[in-house]
Amino acid sequence: MTPRSTSHNSHLLSLLSEGRCLLTGSMCTGSVRYWAAALAAGTVIIDPDERRLPLRHSHHRYCILGPNGVQKLTVPIEGDTAGMDTPMREVRISEHGNWRRLHWGALYSAYGRTPYFDHIAPELEDIIVGGQQTHLLELNTQLQQLIVDFTALPIEFVYGSPIAQTASSQEGGCKSPSNDEVIDLRGKIDGKKPDRLPIVDTPYYQVWAERYGFVPQLSVLDLLMNEGREAIFTLMRMGNGWQDCVGTAPLCRPPAGLQKCD
Repeated sequence: MTPRSTSHNSHLLSLLSEGRCLLTGSMCTGSVRYWAAALAAGTVIIDPDERRLPLRHSHHRYCILGPNGVQKLTVPIEGDTAGMDTPMREVRISEHGNWRRLHWGALYSAYGRTPYFDHIAPELEDIIVGGQQTHLLELNTQLQQLIVDFTALPIEFVYGSPIAQTASSQEGGCKSPSNDEVIDLRGKIDGKKPDRLPIVDTPYYQVWAERYGFVPQLSVLDLLMNEGREAIFTLMRMGNGWQDCVGTAPLCRPPAGLQKCD
């Protein structure tokens, strides 16, 4: 599956002018928080040319909850992403260590007894185990599309690079050519440091809750395995802070501490 790349710059500019979108990197499944933010925004621009990818970031890592607690699953890539100047679209997957079988074994162990595993497992296994992806962006895009299709989430994902990523944006600032309400979250969500988004970690059913209690900020796969298509209601509740912030507008201005694009 090839990312739906946007060569229509006019469409990107119209999204920017509306001020109703997030700008992010490509995520490997993405966390529940990431998807709550995406649903609140309605439109997400994914930058396939993002560079200087943070080391051990969710571009190629996701967390699940299994019998032994939280487990971090990492897709091995060629080279080191820390400070790497290679754009995301060119980052290649390494098949070292039989990672595909290891990931699927971990997912089956964690979620094989969840209510909705059998509903999503065939397509997910095809992507992870049977996939022939050579590039990380291709894998992430296929996982993203599966999540959208399974939950019927009303989110538009557009691929393009409308805002240049600069050294200042890596340090917390960002630049937009046309709007001050587009939030640049590249490198600022699903990373090591907590974000300051107005997203509430709302508890939902987890099959391992009796052993570990509720564990937030996992991969959205955890939510889907446990709640199925009802996941959209949890995501909506998590994003109520954004909706309340601006009334009917789908995206609010960044809260204090989160840089907005200007």
